[in-house]
Amino acid sequence: MSSDVSIKVSNLGKRFQFYDHPHDRLTQSISNRIQKLSGKKLIQYEKEFWALKNISFEVRRGETVGIIGRNGSGKSTLLQLICGTLYPTEGQIKTNGRIAALLELGSGFNMEFTGRENIYMNGAILGLSKQDIDERYDQIVAFADIGEFIDRPVKIYSSGMYVRLAFSVIAHVDADILVVDEALSVGDAIFTQKCMRFIREFQERGTLLFVSHDTSAVRNLCKSAIWLKDGQVQMTGPSKDVSESYLQYTLQEVYGKEATLVSTSIANPCLVGSETNTVEQTSSIIDYASVATVTDNTALTKGWKTGHAEILSVSLTHVSMGPVNVFEGGERVRLIIRAKANEEMHNPILGFLLRDRLGQDLFGENTLPFTNKVSKSIEKNMVFEGVFEFELPMLPNGEYALMSSVADGDLMNHVQHHWMHDALIITISSSTIRWGLVGIKFNRVELNTVL
Repeated sequence: MSSDVSIKVSNLGKRFQFYDHPHDRLTQSISNRIQKLSGKKLIQYEKEFWALKNISFEVRRGETVGIIGRNGSGKSTLLQLICGTLYPTEGQIKTNGRIAALLELGSGFNMEFTGRENIYMNGAILGLSKQDIDERYDQIVAFADIGEFIDRPVKIYSSGMYVRLAFSVIAHVDADILVVDEALSVGDAIFTQKCMRFIREFQERGTLLFVSHDTSAVRNLCKSAIWLKDGQVQMTGPSKDVSESYLQYTLQEVYGKEATLVSTSIANPCLVGSETNTVEQTSSIIDYASVATVTDNTALTKGWKTGHAEILSVSLTHVSMGPVNVFEGGERVRLIIRAKANEEMHNPILGFLLRDRLGQDLFGENTLPFTNKVSKSIEKNMVFEGVFEFELPMLPNGEYALMSSVADGDLMNHVQHHWMHDALIITISSSTIRWGLVGIKFNRVELNTVL
């Protein structure tokens, strides 16, 4: 296999045997021996199920490949075969490099062992020596961030703590191939952000297999994708194309005979009617009822500092009156980032980004549009602030993280002196947004007849 290929799967198949009754297994064993001695064909009690059949693909070094498909399509079986926890019935799998995998909650853990003991056991399974684990232990514990539970049996861990510890181990084994199977969905917003930052960093140096039912996550993370259906490859190609085809398939399964979805290569032309009903415009014809609760996380946030300047506080307030830390989607809000200059700053910049749980940048801004017109310099020990007023977007339910930073320079050449990954955590509830990442106000939505 070429050195620039990380994974090569050729004509792979995996068959499982099952029985209607437990005693049929023993009966089948005896029947096989009698059949072998007598040469007569006897009743077969075993039944077979092919979880995978005729699977072939190649993943090149440094690629990120998504694997999608319905439950039971063979995704997890494929990953276990690649990782070596299952053996194929037919075909071959070849890999180049060390593989680290997060397949399911607690995989590779001993329930009676403490978190500390499982770190050493799991690390050894992944090919690390005791000295290697000793050198990385503090980093693993810090990344997992489960406190005193590190010395307690994992059988008392919550699902989130399982993922924290398991992901922390695989993040520190210097793997060449990383396999992640739907495990990040149980983490909280801050830890999920941390994992996504690691994954994005890993993508720059390693090969990633990412399994998810979330096609938007696959499109965001992966350049290409594989769609598995009934144990076989249904489609491979760019993640956007595969995700769109899979979405159409799943919707068709939901609709059944009620509607038939037909692929189109170009948009249908718009029909313009000669007569339409006039409807008075309103501020928003669709009420998304989005409620945002904001939590200040600046005391616990991770990031970096240079010492040249530091962020003192990040706050979100109402432009008009309203309850503290509770906001409505669409209302006008004011974000204030306050910082202190520990050294003179000639071209200070304050900015922010709002990210969803997958680490996708939804929107953001900085103070450059203002300072490009009105030059500002900040003296040593001076406190300064950036003020941003905007309409809070209407977002789907879930948790979002607001990153803030202070820098010195211009758009193309600057230094980030203090970077806060999760300065504010914004929790959206009661949202009725049905599609997309962000909802907008619609002033007019109609259904008209066309002549």
